[in-house]
Amino acid sequence: MRYGYLRAKSRAVIAAAGAAMVMVPLTGAAAATLVTQDEAPVGPTAAIVAEESAAYGESIAAVSTTVTASSVAEIDIETPEIKVKNDPPPAPAPVAPRAQPVANSSDVKAAISGSAVIAEASKYVGVPYVGGGASPSGFDCSGFTSYVYGKLGISLPRTSGAYYNVGTRVSSPQPGDIIVSPGHLGIYAGPNLQIDAPRPGKSVQFRGIWQSNPVYVRVT
Repeated sequence: MRYGYLRAKSRAVIAAAGAAMVMVPLTGAAAATLVTQDEAPVGPTAAIVAEESAAYGESIAAVSTTVTASSVAEIDIETPEIKVKNDPPPAPAPVAPRAQPVANSSDVKAAISGSAVIAEASKYVGVPYVGGGASPSGFDCSGFTSYVYGKLGISLPRTSGAYYNVGTRVSSPQPGDIIVSPGHLGIYAGPNLQIDAPRPGKSVQFRGIWQSNPVYVRVT
């Protein structure tokens, strides 16, 4: 920056007021008073300070105080991993076993005491069902019936279908008569009671008569 000397005709009083400079032209007596100092240089201190302050203020104002994030800025946020454990499906409800008719013990005793056939048949209670079986090691329905009667000296067919043509059909059965139904045989042991070899997984037992409209056959 260049600084000169103030002449009488163009004297000005430079005053520092904050960060601004005020130049007041002088005329008349005030200008004449300064003539004696015409050759004295005016120091640049106040002007320099004012000018530098103004420049500094402008540079500060030029700096934006607002900080914005870039539209493409990437922000990483760490989040904990959440694992959800599903409850196991409920166990299926237990299936109640199919109820089996239970023979009254007094009826069984009466049947045994009143019939030689029932007395013989009762000896094999608990023998397991075996398809094609015809001995105390295992019976099927016709094998059991023919075996019991065979022990009493009566020979009977080995297949259940053949019993429709055996003996005499009766409407009022007695203990020892044969119960014939499609695919199955049993021995009548009293009202709503029979003894037979039921089916696979079962064994010879006294149980209720479940057959619908069976044929009763008496063998003598």
